[in-house]
Amino acid sequence: MRVRAQMSMLFHLDKCIGCHTCSVACKNLWTDRRGAEYMWWNNVETRPGTGYPTGWEDQDHYEGGWKPDGDGITLRLQGKGKALARLFFNPALPQLEDYYEPFTHRYEDLFDAPAGDVQPTAVPISMVTGEPMNVDGGPNWDDDLGGSDIFARNDVALDGVDQTIRAQMEEIERVVFNYLPRICNHCLNPACVAACPSGAIYKRGEDGVVLVDENQCRAWRMCVAACPYKKVYYNWSTGKSEKCILCFPRMETGQAPACAHSCVGRIRYMGVLLYDADRIPEAAAVSDAELVDAQLDMILDPNDPVVIAAAHEAGIGDDWLDAARRSPLWKFVKEWGLALPLHPEFRTLAMMFYIPPLSPLVASVERELYRLELPPERQDFELFDRLDKARLPIRYLANLFSVGDEQVIERVLRRMLAVRVYKRRQSVEGVVDDATKDLLASVDMTPEEAEAIYALTTLPTVDERFVLPPYHREMSIETLNDPLAHKGEVGVGYLEPPRRGW
Repeated sequence: MRVRAQMSMLFHLDKCIGCHTCSVACKNLWTDRRGAEYMWWNNVETRPGTGYPTGWEDQDHYEGGWKPDGDGITLRLQGKGKALARLFFNPALPQLEDYYEPFTHRYEDLFDAPAGDVQPTAVPISMVTGEPMNVDGGPNWDDDLGGSDIFARNDVALDGVDQTIRAQMEEIERVVFNYLPRICNHCLNPACVAACPSGAIYKRGEDGVVLVDENQCRAWRMCVAACPYKKVYYNWSTGKSEKCILCFPRMETGQAPACAHSCVGRIRYMGVLLYDADRIPEAAAVSDAELVDAQLDMILDPNDPVVIAAAHEAGIGDDWLDAARRSPLWKFVKEWGLALPLHPEFRTLAMMFYIPPLSPLVASVERELYRLELPPERQDFELFDRLDKARLPIRYLANLFSVGDEQVIERVLRRMLAVRVYKRRQSVEGVVDDATKDLLASVDMTPEEAEAIYALTTLPTVDERFVLPPYHREMSIETLNDPLAHKGEVGVGYLEPPRRGW
């Protein structure tokens, strides 16, 4: 057993309101520089939809992530021989139009335009070429267009959804969408690291954050193509790759990442997860049906004496173990079994987790009135036994979070609904009857566990949402530098620009 610590984030999709505050906070802090205008390290997508960059989930086109190869796995992008051939021409590399051409407006036209009968307008100009352009895309161009013919209909995750259900989803009274925030997943088996010819990308041993050494980067851009989530970007100004750094300068001073700190819906949770690094090759190489369980089985119990001893041997201190025990990630992912990784079939072992969203019942229109698809007999919070009638198809959620296994999604949704029924009986009717207790028991949940899930979902304090361990950076710095000198050299942003070329 080789115990490692991983800083992870959880997204509760039932709470996301799609305000994009997280995206703006990240943009203002990290990607407001020349060459980074089109980068959104954090973005929020409307699903169903094609996302950003367009169609990023289609690995038949982008060739990201890993694929099974005998008893192991290999990069979908290339093998060793193919890597050399693709150094100078990579057809799987996304183009600028797959993201969008960043633009601003020539605002001086509003003041300098000659007098006339037409209201002057600010002409949009490209932030790359500086020339006037027609705006035809953006990072959330399909925002709230959950029923659109162009975007929603081309969502890769709709594959396998019954055609009748897909047709119903496009009817105006049945249109449904939810929001999907995305950042770099800081994977345990990152394809970007494996694909980099110059070894510029690495995973920090202390907290699992995946970073780019820009002085080592040679702009091969294999990392951009190999990342199946398309969360590595190329800066056309500096000639270097860039990506989400999980705001590690903030975490090292006890602050949550900017996207999590600014989240209006409080959907984000941060915490430490312990995992067994020796099991990474095995977990990434299992069959599709076993991928979710294999990844979750890698996550270790911080209360287990064997794990504690192995963690001490690996240099993980008691303060980090205490943070792991209090981590909201440990509770949601392992204790309560409510959270899943995004697209496990990419086999990168993503370490950002999502709680799938609940959705209302499908409605139909009869004589200009809405009719819910409910059975005539009374149901206990109707949807509990009619998940097949939810507006967001179970198959669709399974394609996102469980490699198409609908039973995994149903288990999560039923546990979430059980908490909702329990609290509804408690707060509205003032009594928790035997039927409600039987409902909790049917999903292997106790009233105490339901109360804990409810509290951490709806009433968490900042300290409960963000359990950040002490980094002890001063001790690490002492091995190489003078802490007082180092203190004056660090900050947010680039104080030393990366060197171009060899």
